[in-house]
Amino acid sequence: MTAGTRPLLGYRVTPGQPEACLADIAGWIERGDRARWLACLNPHSYVVALEQPPFAAALAAADWLIPDGAGIVLASRVLDAGLGPRLTGSDVFEGLSRRLDRRGGASVFFLGGSEATLAEIRVRHARDFPRLRVAGTLSPPYRAAFAEAELDAMVEAVNAAHPDVLWVGLGAPKQELLLHRLAPRLQVRFAAAVGAVFDFYTGRVKRSHPAFRRVGLEWLPRLVQEPRRLWRRNFRSTPVFLWHVARARLGFTPGDPTQGAP
Repeated sequence: MTAGTRPLLGYRVTPGQPEACLADIAGWIERGDRARWLACLNPHSYVVALEQPPFAAALAAADWLIPDGAGIVLASRVLDAGLGPRLTGSDVFEGLSRRLDRRGGASVFFLGGSEATLAEIRVRHARDFPRLRVAGTLSPPYRAAFAEAELDAMVEAVNAAHPDVLWVGLGAPKQELLLHRLAPRLQVRFAAAVGAVFDFYTGRVKRSHPAFRRVGLEWLPRLVQEPRRLWRRNFRSTPVFLWHVARARLGFTPGDPTQGAP
């Protein structure tokens, strides 16, 4: 975990100031000597981590854990955590890509998504960021857990391409568990678990209009688009998360999230 984090519900969270966060990441890419990685915290991931201690341990181990979710911003205000505005995986992907493109000479690798999605990313990325090279892409097998040989193959493919940045879009908690386990073996400077960003970037999933994002309702149009996948996130996880925020506001100290739900 990088310096300057703030405590929130048992985690150390990076404030959602985009310029400061992106400058910190870009600086590490320039002078770092090992892989550091980023994960996103939102109410749903918080609740899933209560039920899955290995996922909580992965979130806690991330070098940057950003406040990706209106609920996290609300919790920060209620608990006076001082996290500032929301910062999403899309914000980091787009902002860091622009920075690296302006500088020139860097390369990236995309791990996750279908072959068709990765092909679309290559085309759009070359147009949007012409000075930022795509060193490689990999669409892993679609399954809940990877075999040891498959993990070895991923590490080998990434390291053989020698990218500066690794974007991982496998969905939570699989992507965070993978990075937590493989980061010591990856020869990259920075990696990020960015979930649906691959689909947002290609337009396969439409991101909510900025007006919804500004008022904390980005989830609403997405729920209409994908009700079967997102109902649990909004109608089961949110009440549990708000209950934990209320308990913390009343003075109940959050336990160690890596030990499971209290």
